[in-house]
Amino acid sequence: MVLPDEQLADLVVKAGLADAAKITTAFDHVKRASTTFEEALLEKGIVSDEQLGQIVAGYLKLPFVNLAKASIPEDVFSLIPPLVARKQKAVAFYRGPEGVKVALSTPPKAELLELLAKKTNSKILPHYATFTDIQNTLHLFKKDLQVEVDNLLKQDIGRPTTISDDPPVAKIVDLLIDTAYEEKASDIHIEPQETVSQIRFRIDGMLQDVVSVSKYLHDRVITRIKVLSNLRTDEHLAAQDGKMRVPLEEENLDIRVSILPIVDGEKAVLRLLSSRSRLYSLQNLGMNEVDLQKVYHAYSKSYGMILSTGPTGSGKTTSIYSILKILNTREKNITTVEDPVEYRIMGANQVQVNTKTNLTFANGLRSILRQDPNIIFVGEIRDSETAGIAVNAALTGHLVVSTLHTNDAATAIPRLTDMKVEPFLVASTVTIVVAQRLVRRICDNCKIHLELTSEELAKNFPSEVLKRNLGAKKTLTISRGKGCKICRNTGYVGRIGLFEVLEITPDIKKLITQKSDADVIARAAISEGMKTMFDDGIEKIIHGATTVEEVLRVTKSEFV
Repeated sequence: MVLPDEQLADLVVKAGLADAAKITTAFDHVKRASTTFEEALLEKGIVSDEQLGQIVAGYLKLPFVNLAKASIPEDVFSLIPPLVARKQKAVAFYRGPEGVKVALSTPPKAELLELLAKKTNSKILPHYATFTDIQNTLHLFKKDLQVEVDNLLKQDIGRPTTISDDPPVAKIVDLLIDTAYEEKASDIHIEPQETVSQIRFRIDGMLQDVVSVSKYLHDRVITRIKVLSNLRTDEHLAAQDGKMRVPLEEENLDIRVSILPIVDGEKAVLRLLSSRSRLYSLQNLGMNEVDLQKVYHAYSKSYGMILSTGPTGSGKTTSIYSILKILNTREKNITTVEDPVEYRIMGANQVQVNTKTNLTFANGLRSILRQDPNIIFVGEIRDSETAGIAVNAALTGHLVVSTLHTNDAATAIPRLTDMKVEPFLVASTVTIVVAQRLVRRICDNCKIHLELTSEELAKNFPSEVLKRNLGAKKTLTISRGKGCKICRNTGYVGRIGLFEVLEITPDIKKLITQKSDADVIARAAISEGMKTMFDDGIEKIIHGATTVEEVLRVTKSEFV
């Protein structure tokens, strides 16, 4: 953080960008979301990234530069080596008779300026640019991964004696992991095909081809991965699971490894467990203020059950972690039982399910109850036994947080009763159900605006949903991404959640005890003001956060 929060707040007010009420709102957001004051100002729309940059630049007494509007020659950009640029968040953007202009997102460091002055034999003129602007610029100038791999392969002069120590292969694996981390990929797929080895990254939930290499290299890459994750290199016909830790500039990255023999060889999938996933708050994930207040009210209680529902990969665990992050104080004992424990929560007691030792969710939960917990996180309620113990824990003064696999919020209620939990117990313990999906967010760098008629929307969206959200509007301004280097020509960067928050009100409790089905409960909740995921999707389309196609991709099946 460049500026103390109070000083930044004072400068924002003096610049006429906010009043005292907006600043108070931003500070409240910091407390609720465990975020920084700068992020709160941006998330609340109080200032833009450029306005914030101009304020900080003024405080540092540096010229401000918007790199997105600058034309940077490649030979000037390359004055700072990529590793140094990434580590120092520095970009050289101009070279002339007066010297070299360098953009920084932190106060200039004397040693960096001296190093650059020696390297360029020129005077260094520091400027200030925002962190986001510098990140985007570094991404724009990043070399194509296929080109980098091909260059590394040119160094492969014959096969070495020890395959696992093969320098080009080791560098290729390191490069794949490093690039996947930079691209914010969740998984790396290394797939043997008939003549080539195809490498794909899962970015924003979608698999994208990134590198294709000769088939002879495939086994050597797999062997290298096995060595790093302590798996058997002589076993090629059985599935193997392992884990590795890779030191990067930003963090020590944990990676879960899965090797599976398929027809053309062994396929490897590397799941990147980056700590960046734990930095999200419910606000970052896209939950609106009304729903946030409902969730806040639920987790402020010292007892009851909070359920997060959705299919695999819908962001349930991220949402739960964001709640646990807020609840995690020294006065409380948080104990979890998970399969697997993907992220460490500082100060929490996390239990890994192990079927070999009969440490199941149910048995782990029983043991947890003897550990004097305040808050219990059950990774997933999978069976009647776990459901029964979790409900009893919520009844006896514990706050229980868990996940279920259901399509929407209302379906979670009959799902629990199907698990032999009595309806009156469900009504007494469950305080809130949060259903969610993840849609891709439109790339801000190449966003364009289009007009869409209500008739066109009516072809895909239910009429009652359109009426609730659009009223009598005949046209709607929507956004989409044209595709650029920053978004790998997809038109999307990052993801945002579609949420459906079912609060268990007195009227909903009555319906539960009467064993009403999910449709009846959903209609009653909507009449009380619940926004469905479709409603939330249309709201995010209107605000230019995502596209019609994305909302339909993750929700359409529920309404067909």
